[in-house]
Amino acid sequence: MTIVIKSAVLPSGETLTYRERAGTEPCLLLLHGNMASSELWDPLLEYPDIKQRLIAVDLRGYGESSYKSPVNDMKDFSKDLYDFVEQLGLDQLIVMGWSNGGGVAMQFAADYPARVSKLILLAPISSRGYAAVNTEGDRLRTKEQIAKDPGLAMVIQANQNQDRDFFEQAMAYLMLNNRQSDTETRAKYIKACLMQRNMIDAADAANRFNISSVSNGLTEGTGEMGRIQSSVLVIWGTKDLITTKSMIEETIEDFASHGKAVQYVELDAGHSPLIDDIHGLVAAINGFIAQP
Repeated sequence: MTIVIKSAVLPSGETLTYRERAGTEPCLLLLHGNMASSELWDPLLEYPDIKQRLIAVDLRGYGESSYKSPVNDMKDFSKDLYDFVEQLGLDQLIVMGWSNGGGVAMQFAADYPARVSKLILLAPISSRGYAAVNTEGDRLRTKEQIAKDPGLAMVIQANQNQDRDFFEQAMAYLMLNNRQSDTETRAKYIKACLMQRNMIDAADAANRFNISSVSNGLTEGTGEMGRIQSSVLVIWGTKDLITTKSMIEETIEDFASHGKAVQYVELDAGHSPLIDDIHGLVAAINGFIAQP
């Protein structure tokens, strides 16, 4: 399958780089997570049984995309995506968000409900956000606290120092479940970590994100989930060490509180079913897309 790498300059002056593979409409827009990039979607872009046109975009501050202005919250990513799909002339979309990208996908579907025909959330952060906590488990409340926390500062310092060994060990445990993987796959995951330029801002945005109707202990829910019109599929791997089962349950519960039933699929996988169970992942995606 031929993957073409392109870029789009937004009205804001930011440039978003993206990977595209030809296929049928509606387009499936792929949103990566934190410490990631569009390149990590390659197993899906290369999979022949996915017939949709696929576009995987590097969000602002990730991969090859620019980072001229700091991200303050999820709505900044959402507005970038609106400008991006406008420029590409995309109307009805299937949107798939992975991990932190699941939060971005939910925010986009809430902000621009007419654009999203189907929403797929792969190991998403909760609709109540992803809490930034210190080593004692206490929630950090500001961007300044996130920057100064020793645990998170270690990750940020490794990013600034381009410490490949640090991220290789982190990815081996958190993303690859200490399994052996091919050198090329490991290199892509490490590269994505090293290229990220918004670690503090992205962690703060995820920490405060909350489109439910309840408090998450830091921010009150906006209730914006009620604006999402599309059908929703949630996919989660039972060996996931990043997105917990309780986060998945919160999201499903929050959708239910707004009158929306969610289809749910569990896979025998960790945080990256793209590596652990690509066949099961594609079956779940195709089954959902095929539904009226």
